[in-house]
Amino acid sequence: MEVKHRAARSLVHRLASAPVRSGAFGEAAAEIRRLSKDDPEMRSPLAESGAVPLLGSALLEFDSSAAEAQENASAALLNLSISAREAVMSTPGILDALAAALRLPCPSTAQNAAATVYSLLSVDEYRPIIGSKRSVIAALLDLFRGLGVTPTRSIKDALKAIFLLALYPLNRATLVEMGAVPPLFALVVKDGRRGVVEDATAVISQVAGCYESVEAFRRVAGVAILVELVDAATGASGRARENAAAALLNLVMSGGDKAVGDIMESEGAESLVRELAEGVGGEVSARGKSKAADLLRVLQRSRGSHLVHGLQEDTETSTDSAPQSLLFSSSSYSNSSFHSSIN
Repeated sequence: MEVKHRAARSLVHRLASAPVRSGAFGEAAAEIRRLSKDDPEMRSPLAESGAVPLLGSALLEFDSSAAEAQENASAALLNLSISAREAVMSTPGILDALAAALRLPCPSTAQNAAATVYSLLSVDEYRPIIGSKRSVIAALLDLFRGLGVTPTRSIKDALKAIFLLALYPLNRATLVEMGAVPPLFALVVKDGRRGVVEDATAVISQVAGCYESVEAFRRVAGVAILVELVDAATGASGRARENAAAALLNLVMSGGDKAVGDIMESEGAESLVRELAEGVGGEVSARGKSKAADLLRVLQRSRGSHLVHGLQEDTETSTDSAPQSLLFSSSSYSNSSFHSSIN
């Protein structure tokens, strides 16, 4: 192992001794990229020897003459983040470097940066930290705002990162505030690339888990889009249908009666959810059926409650202003939705 440490120190010394725009820096970055990919045991020695801040510094500003070096630096950081996440995350300024890399014009560099953020977010403790870095969130969102321009792989890596961000409940309102909802639904409606709809709906199902999502979904007709996705006749995949049901359920759990009312206003919502709960259309997992069944119970309870309330008003036997809450205890549900569904 000492041999690997010596090799790592030598490479990092070469990196530190060369200007970013120089060929020597590019060669050292390429070598670090290659070694960190081919030999996982080199990742920790490279990180411990100080490679991370040097690689990160190469990403802060675009330089057309150093585009290849920046691509190699971003790929090397991604490789290091797989085995040395703590060393990467603890490097001062690394999130600023990744935010800058996400906006670089080289698609592969931006993709590597998105994948690195995703890798770091696999650690639960890092989610609130990265979630407080608005420049990172904004750059990730911009990646999938470029419909038809951003490569599929970059969009999927950005969606994966946003998904993990949204697993931390306090990040959801931030995502809504920063405008995540419109581009997410735009991906569902307008982007026909394989897997993108499934990944976008998985993210939507998480973002739905905050009260702020109710109004945000209303502004883009989100509930109607999700109800339509539940319908097997639209040709949506089983995974997309399940994610749509999970999103509606999480919206109900976070938005209360307002969200229930929005769903009930969508024509045929209850019958479509029932079909999903019964497995109509095939490709429906047991978990998907369970989510749909939970949502169906809420909708049925809503319909029954409103019917009783209406009868009370007609017969003037009650002057109560509103029925009690239609929701079950939040402990009955899990706000997480289909973490394993993102590829």
